Amino acid sequence: MEKVEQFLRGVELDNRTLITAAACGVGALVLMVRKVTSHREANDKIQRARNRRTESLQRAEQAVLRHKESHPTTDSAAILKLSLSELTKQLREGLLNPEDVFYSYMEKTLDVHKQLNCCTGILLESFDQLKTIGSNKDGLLYGVPISIKENIAYKNHDSSCGVLINLDQPVHKDSVLVEVLKRQGAIPFVKTNLPQGLLNYDCSNPIYGQTVNPHNLQKTSGGSSGGEGALIGGGGSLLGLGSDIGGSIRIPASFCGICGFKPTAGRLSSQGVRPIYRGQKSVLSSAGPMAKDVESLALCMQALLCDHMFSLDPTVPPIPFNVQIYQSSKPLRIGYVESDGYMQPSPSMARGIREVKALLEQAGHTLVPYSPLRMDYVATELLVKGILADGTTTLLQKLEGGPLDPCLRAQVIPYYLPKWLKRTLSFLLKPLVNLWKQHAAVEDYIQETIADWRRCNIDVLLCPVIGPAYNFLYCGKVTPMLSYTMLYNLLTFPAGVVHVSTVTAEDEEELKDYKGIHQDHWDKLFKQAVSGGEGLPVAVQCVALPWQDELCLRFMKEVEQLVKQSRD
Repeated sequence: MEKVEQFLRGVELDNRTLITAAACGVGALVLMVRKVTSHREANDKIQRARNRRTESLQRAEQAVLRHKESHPTTDSAAILKLSLSELTKQLREGLLNPEDVFYSYMEKTLDVHKQLNCCTGILLESFDQLKTIGSNKDGLLYGVPISIKENIAYKNHDSSCGVLINLDQPVHKDSVLVEVLKRQGAIPFVKTNLPQGLLNYDCSNPIYGQTVNPHNLQKTSGGSSGGEGALIGGGGSLLGLGSDIGGSIRIPASFCGICGFKPTAGRLSSQGVRPIYRGQKSVLSSAGPMAKDVESLALCMQALLCDHMFSLDPTVPPIPFNVQIYQSSKPLRIGYVESDGYMQPSPSMARGIREVKALLEQAGHTLVPYSPLRMDYVATELLVKGILADGTTTLLQKLEGGPLDPCLRAQVIPYYLPKWLKRTLSFLLKPLVNLWKQHAAVEDYIQETIADWRRCNIDVLLCPVIGPAYNFLYCGKVTPMLSYTMLYNLLTFPAGVVHVSTVTAEDEEELKDYKGIHQDHWDKLFKQAVSGGEGLPVAVQCVALPWQDELCLRFMKEVEQLVKQSRD
């Protein structure tokens, strides 16, 4: 009897083991099925987005062909050579018609995109807007085709920020800036590419792929407004809108040889300009214009800073564009930065500052050396901790559900580490315990910097901007270099970029001896990132105090004109 009981107990144990094993097997199967299903859903989402882009490009191409057949005498080449001020003048005077301008730029955009992969889709509604454009003849941008960054809301289109979780969610209305541009007679006609999650200065995502540089297809266009930089730099757009939280307008402007302007935070409406996540208040984003010359940036700012924008978004201070300040010619007292003391600039970055400094002095301006305050402290305690105040939790949530883009991998892989390991490896990735203290520290630093400018009695600041354009897959690895641009988002100062030169053989030779300030891993990576840059654009950065956007643009125009005169 005892043996029978033992046998039955054994059978019972075996059954339990079998049941447990079966349950584990079923659980593993369920997880595998879910993973496969999730992967399939992600691929389906990506494919739908790509199909929408392909269809819009094909329909636009067909429309361009029909227009060319019915308007064989249109001189598109002559139209594309006009500056924005020349174009608006001829449109206003009736010497050009909006239809010819629109189709000329549409055709050029399609050609540029084939080479650079810079567009996320043609806004087919622009063809309908073109038919009724005559009702906006009084607008400052009447008949001007304009490109917009993908995260800027346009009704019935996605603002995905390059992440899958935001796909198949078309917005219900235009952003305030798009509404104002339309009222001013502009025709938004294309959306442009950006990096996955926005917080990177490359321009690649798993949905639309890698955007490349118009001056060298083996280099990145920069980011996050890299599609704009590439399209404008390639001649496919005359004027575009980007957004900037750490240099996202200024870096692609530098890499692609165009001009870009980040206004004072809050000067332009941010309603409908989608960030990767909301609520981060330490380092502020700004939307702003990108174009081939400073005059175009100023005209765009003048068009946007109007009663219509102030009524649509009452949170924006109703300060119209001050033409008098922009057109002023009084001598300036200019601070100049050769190095921020945190990362050593490349030879071409440093040379650009030296050459522009000399031109400004010859023109009668006073130049005084300046160094940003406490950059080691600012970079770690204010910039990194401000952007990632939640310990990267929200960013990682936004990246769920799809593949991680190669341009972002090196930057975000550490964010996936367990919390205890993050604390062990680096205090930087811990969520902030006291966010109020962080915000107070930022406020103190802004006031400290303004006081320092006043002590030095400087009107504006001339400083380096990251460049030349990087080799692929380095932007996510060399994040410390963002100190040159992100500082002015932290400070909320207006800042713009002007193309001034190109990388020389001498710059490349000098780069061979580049060691960096700390001679560490970051310095070695930066040297690798900018190598092989001969012939690429070189730019400088111009900065002013908060709400002195017109003075900043005036300074940019001064630099642009002096450089042009020196070439002539």
